Amino acid sequence: MEKRKQQPHALQWHPAFYAGIQIELEAEADLLLFENEHQLGTKPKEIDVLIVKKERDVSIRKNIGRIFRTHNIVEYKSPKDYLSVDDFYKADTAQADSIAIHDITITFVCHRYPRSLMRHLTEERGYEIHREEDGIYYITGDNIPIQLILTKELSEEQNLWLKSLTDELEETETAKHLIEQYGKHKGNNLYKSVMDLIVRANKDKFKEAKIMCEALEELMEDELEAKRTQGLAEGLALGEAKGLALGEALGKAESIVVLLKDLGDVSEKLQRNIMEQNDTEILNQWLKYAARAKTIRDFEQKIQ
Repeated sequence: MEKRKQQPHALQWHPAFYAGIQIELEAEADLLLFENEHQLGTKPKEIDVLIVKKERDVSIRKNIGRIFRTHNIVEYKSPKDYLSVDDFYKADTAQADSIAIHDITITFVCHRYPRSLMRHLTEERGYEIHREEDGIYYITGDNIPIQLILTKELSEEQNLWLKSLTDELEETETAKHLIEQYGKHKGNNLYKSVMDLIVRANKDKFKEAKIMCEALEELMEDELEAKRTQGLAEGLALGEAKGLALGEALGKAESIVVLLKDLGDVSEKLQRNIMEQNDTEILNQWLKYAARAKTIRDFEQKIQ
């Protein structure tokens, strides 16, 4: 698996994918075990996801899992990454010492069709590529069953969450569908993880319809309120010892800092600017900005 550099506020596609593939297979989750960034075998080879089918003779009905055997290697590429020939061979050789080859399948998941790799497999290796259904291709000719999942081509009806793992969400109706489905599962951390990434990656699409934005804010209001309450409690506790009026301002300022720290590192300059503000009306407005900001930069732009 490729080493991924962590950048401040960068979109974290792989955790969202790990949640998304579990959502896609949730109807049969009792038959499967999911392991993230699994170390396979005695050699230092790490794969994105390993899905273990608990019962050998029970087939998975979901379209992306019909190929599954007992141990299923999944390699994921984010929308900006490309699935290369090297990536293929890294996964194709990532076999555990204790697992028989006939018990393994490999699934590659990417956004766009990897033409160079497909050309290599057909012309150099003699493999055959068969389009099983929208977004799902079977690759035959290897000792191991292999499938390629192109998220861009998947059916929204069958694979809403994997298809929507993109920064190029095309339809406003898709955004509306996502909000509706998230509303039915908003207490589920898997849905929260995927929905948060999709919204961050497609802010403009979600802003196109004001009603949709309001609906999303309403769905996430419980989380925002919980953060506001926690921040106020911590801030007010500090402020009580310094007088009621000053304590109220300090409490609100502390609440803002607490919310911003959830988004990343708060610079000393920004923290000092917030803590030195004594106008409660301004702090009230800043508190709203902090609760709704997606990044610290969003907040800084609002208060300038």
